[in-house]
Amino acid sequence: MKFLAVATSTYRYQTSGYRTGLWLGEYTHFYDVLTEAGHTVDLASVQGGVVPLDPVSLMPPVIGMGDTDKRYEDGEFMKRLDNTPALADVDKDSYDGIYLTGGHGTMYDFTSETVREAVASFADAGKIVSAVCHGPAGLLNVTLADGSKLLDGKKVTGFTWAEEKVARRADNVPFSLEDELGAQAGEYSKGAVPMTEHVVVDGLLVTGQNPMSAAGVGKAVLELI
Repeated sequence: MKFLAVATSTYRYQTSGYRTGLWLGEYTHFYDVLTEAGHTVDLASVQGGVVPLDPVSLMPPVIGMGDTDKRYEDGEFMKRLDNTPALADVDKDSYDGIYLTGGHGTMYDFTSETVREAVASFADAGKIVSAVCHGPAGLLNVTLADGSKLLDGKKVTGFTWAEEKVARRADNVPFSLEDELGAQAGEYSKGAVPMTEHVVVDGLLVTGQNPMSAAGVGKAVLELI
């Protein structure tokens, strides 16, 4: 089966000089789980072209978690991030599911109509919709073909406000993802301890709370397959 992973094109916060972008492990961990099971994972980004990387995701000890460092050292693998197609140009019908990667940049461009329409197309087609960490920002305000909202009555998770404080980004993010998901979804849940794995599955919707949940999202997607 083929899955479309989507990355942010936003490289910095709007209210500070902090750089952001894709949290690399949230792509590689999901990629490894799916490809090791024989499936294909292609990468697109909101605007296309080079995918920016959150510098914090490349620092020890984070870079060493889940073999992210080995992927980062692999030049052939990292070429996937050099010239990605723009999401709007991707043939969504050729994929069996979508995966919204994280990184704080998603809070700026995953809220766009381009992402909302892409997510809706997968959901309307009865395909798997998955997201991790800040990726669930792309699930907000998604309207389906029947006029209902994607998150109506759904159980979800995503990066918590406590985790924003741990990451020292609470003063920089444009909104609280926890609050927005809690307001729009049927039930928002989080792990008892910040920065530990927490994955929620509701039908064909799979969400993970933080970077430690990316592999878990991949495993949950495999179970749905």
